[in-house]
Amino acid sequence: MRIIGFSFKKIEAERKKNIIGKLEIKSNIQIEDIEKETIDIAGETLKFSYNYSINYEPGFAEIKFKGTTLAIPDKSEDIKKTLKDWKKKKIDDTIKIPILNFIMSKCNLKALQLEEDFSLPPHIPFPRITAQQNQQTNYTG
Repeated sequence: MRIIGFSFKKIEAERKKNIIGKLEIKSNIQIEDIEKETIDIAGETLKFSYNYSINYEPGFAEIKFKGTTLAIPDKSEDIKKTLKDWKKKKIDDTIKIPILNFIMSKCNLKALQLEEDFSLPPHIPFPRITAQQNQQTNYTG
């Protein structure tokens, strides 16, 4: 599957109150719809409409994204199969996993920027440098 397009249709960020006490950050991603779309330069593609949200609970803040991703399946018959499966609200993992990972990578980058702007803690942990325990430093002179 080749992903050839991505766009945000709506971005919402709201800080409702100051963060005091216990904070729990939950995220949710959903494919809302799948449609066939024909594009002049690519031919038949699948258009995935998505919702991705990050909630700072209980009720501290919320970030929401809505948008679309365009992809070309490896085989043309995958378009018909995916649309048929979608009528039952199912998506084959070989299609779903790369699409969701791509959407999350794009939304997470934007979310980190919004979290900085709204003075919210990051929803994903950053790598940290720590000292190793029982580490000895040898000096020669």
